[in-house]
Amino acid sequence: MPMLTDRRPILLANARVVDPSRDFDGIGDVLIADGTIRETRRGIGAAGVPEGTDIVNCSGKIVAPGLIDMRAFVGEPGLSHRETFASASQAAATGGITTIICQPATSPVIDNSATVDFVMRRARDTAIVNIQPMAALTKGMHGEEMTEFGLLKAAGAVAFSDGDKSVTNAQVMRRALTYARDFDALIVHHTEDPDLVGEGVMNEGEFATRLGLMGIPNAAEAVMLERDLRLVALTGGRYHAASLTCIDSLDILQRARDAGLAVSASVSINHLALNENDIGPYRSFLKLSPPLRTEDDRRALVAAIASGLLDVIMSDHNPQDVEVKRLPFAEAAPGAVGLETMLPAGLRLVHNGELELKTLIRAMSTRPAELLGLPGGTLRAGSPADVIVIDPDTPWVVDPADLKSPCKNTPFDEARFTGRVVRTIVGGRTVYEHV
Repeated sequence: MPMLTDRRPILLANARVVDPSRDFDGIGDVLIADGTIRETRRGIGAAGVPEGTDIVNCSGKIVAPGLIDMRAFVGEPGLSHRETFASASQAAATGGITTIICQPATSPVIDNSATVDFVMRRARDTAIVNIQPMAALTKGMHGEEMTEFGLLKAAGAVAFSDGDKSVTNAQVMRRALTYARDFDALIVHHTEDPDLVGEGVMNEGEFATRLGLMGIPNAAEAVMLERDLRLVALTGGRYHAASLTCIDSLDILQRARDAGLAVSASVSINHLALNENDIGPYRSFLKLSPPLRTEDDRRALVAAIASGLLDVIMSDHNPQDVEVKRLPFAEAAPGAVGLETMLPAGLRLVHNGELELKTLIRAMSTRPAELLGLPGGTLRAGSPADVIVIDPDTPWVVDPADLKSPCKNTPFDEARFTGRVVRTIVGGRTVYEHV
């Protein structure tokens, strides 16, 4: 990690402390020292802290565990014109994300121990937040031959995925789930049948017809998810469905949970905050993969986060050059930046009464840590001091020019949000402070 501010003790005093790992939401203080959380309770006060402690009055503010983003593209190695570890970590810190799980779709693909080692060393040298690699599920992400899960996990990979590519060969997926089971490894899969996606570019339905665009049916997701969950039942492997988008998939997931399968699932903040109607007059910055669905789907996804059926909210950060986004909708590349807007867009759901704050933090921090076996996602004493301070009431407007990522393809251009991160602490050091 590059040189940062000093790591003297910090007391975050008089805050609303939200810690889903302890099912706690109340007024209290958080004492940070030597890179760890020393104590969390009410009334620590100035008398109970080490000499030289930086005492921060957090009255009216929220203190929570740092966020863990389970799906973000970072362009190193090979695609640094889209994003570097340095720029991604600056954006993440601004958005309250203290750990990024980076995707394997780099150049070369993260499919061997040497590349995992490069990612971890490069991140340590240049990033101001934690960065953990997700290694490729198959060699070259070609969907044909499994990678060496054991060696990759030993090198530091936290899970295995082919990014936004689906493994269409059921036998390969069956073997992967079986192999992963022996290493207690998590398989993270993008559930879209590419044959059903075809030439589609947005959700199939009346709106796509009106725009004259090819649609992607819900079945493209549901068919692949159904197949995968049958393979989970067959193998007993640990499985995570990445970026579910529709009611059909939620019904399938619920049946799997009822059957006792070891399955979890995530949704992108884009699919919780936006729907297909937001595409409006062919707004290519809202072309995503998987696509935005209907308002009924969006509401069902929010309800699934509230109930715990969906475990994780992630940014699905996918920076793209303006040249490949400012094209006719059908020709534009899918993807959107999201590290800086994931939490503010989530806070909008809280302010609207759609989600409880503790539920939001659980899905953005505690559950990702649990699923990936990471030490964060908690404010328990002795845990790493990855902590954020949120001002829930500050209004602001998204200006793409202010975003830290070199690519500015945000779906929230000129969006009005209420609430933002004002301090991000990683390993006991303040890496971001909003002035």
